[in-house]
Amino acid sequence: MLDTLNEKFSDAFKSLRGQSKISESNIEEALKQVRTALLEADVNFKVVKEFIERVKTQALGEKVLKGVKPGQQFIKIVQDELTSLMGDTHQELNLNVPSPAVILIVGLNGAGKTTFTGKLALYLRNKLKKEPYLVPADNFRPAAKDQLLTHARNISVDFFDSDLSMTPAQIAKAAIEEAKKLRKDVVIIDTAGRLQVDEELMGQLVDLRKVITPAEVLLVADAMTGQEAVNVSKVFHEKVTLTGVVLSKMDSDARGGAALSIRHATGVPIKFVSTGEKLKDLEPFHPDRLAGRILDMGDVVSLVEKAQEAINEDDMMGMMKNLEKGRFTIADFVRQMEAINRLGSMGSILKMIPGMGGMMKQMGDLSAAEGEMKRMRVMINSMTKTERENTKLLKESSRIERIARGSGRKSEDVKEFIQKFEQMEKMMVGMAGMMKGGAMPQIPGMGPVKGFRQAPKAASPFGEAQTEKPSKKSPFGKKYF
Repeated sequence: MLDTLNEKFSDAFKSLRGQSKISESNIEEALKQVRTALLEADVNFKVVKEFIERVKTQALGEKVLKGVKPGQQFIKIVQDELTSLMGDTHQELNLNVPSPAVILIVGLNGAGKTTFTGKLALYLRNKLKKEPYLVPADNFRPAAKDQLLTHARNISVDFFDSDLSMTPAQIAKAAIEEAKKLRKDVVIIDTAGRLQVDEELMGQLVDLRKVITPAEVLLVADAMTGQEAVNVSKVFHEKVTLTGVVLSKMDSDARGGAALSIRHATGVPIKFVSTGEKLKDLEPFHPDRLAGRILDMGDVVSLVEKAQEAINEDDMMGMMKNLEKGRFTIADFVRQMEAINRLGSMGSILKMIPGMGGMMKQMGDLSAAEGEMKRMRVMINSMTKTERENTKLLKESSRIERIARGSGRKSEDVKEFIQKFEQMEKMMVGMAGMMKGGAMPQIPGMGPVKGFRQAPKAASPFGEAQTEKPSKKSPFGKKYF
């Protein structure tokens, strides 16, 4: 979703390179390209016009700070205005009410309401340590109940076995009473949707809204629908008074207009974004972080948060103890791969690192590197536990042949993997030694860093130093490990 916007904004800022100051003449071309990028992203025309005027006013009225290039200062102004456009700060769920807090989920069919209901329950339990209670109240699409109950069982969350012959209002009242008896913290009610907004749908929601007092009314809007998501938000807000919006399918090829327009057009904050199909793929919406991603400034805070969740502290401590002893095993490597997989795809991780958006264009398709990682995992799965802890055993040809047969690879592939791993082991142990001894490796093209003793060169798992242009198939050059 962010790739196109990222590219367009980068092109816009190129025209300011080499300028000594910000003036109306030299920002005109940049503003024109920013305007085009936003319109192509399906941002509302009035929103774009107002945004450009604010950026222009800020840029021309701003004194260029000493030591800061005009182009950098202009980017900062754009980032601040993008953040302001999307709501400035993250808006938390309002759960500071008598238990159980009721969250009403509304939206059209196909937007992802039922899946989001399951995601929200998992988020509340794992992140906020709440006891959620799921309530299927969609009596228009019976399969929605089955889907929600499946989600509830998969994440071990209690649910209300609704009688779909009852009205949504009757279901909600009965479910809330049951939740009180069970001492649940939060009741999440999944309601019916339609292919388009109609009177019957709105009538049901209005009746439901009258008999309960929800702490939150969240609209799930499909980010792929662009400006239409804004129009749908307006209608629902007028009828049932929304407290927040959830953008689903943000991992798709959505143009981004919804994320940049909804807050401005409705006054309703975006509280969550759905970033994948799995129930764990839900993120609180932070306007400043999304603005950073759009401008290729990365999102290090989110990356650190993901890493804290993905990395098992006991596993990492075990690996560090091995490294202190001069060992790095295949089992350690597997644990590292598992942690990376929990973080997400290689592309999604790289996009959170400042400046990597532009570099990824040169790398090309990363799927080949990810595919190679999967093939390595198949080979490792064909090894015994003892072999993973002691690579010296893998010198025996009988073991190599067995692993090759078990993984559907050639013996040469297994030998190459073992060779590369041994090089990686030397590098990891060498790095651990440098960190312990206060040494710092020499940076290519520079002498030793003052204050550090020079460490011996560590072998690279990718062979000799790469001097040619990296292969488009892998961020690691011709050979990827």
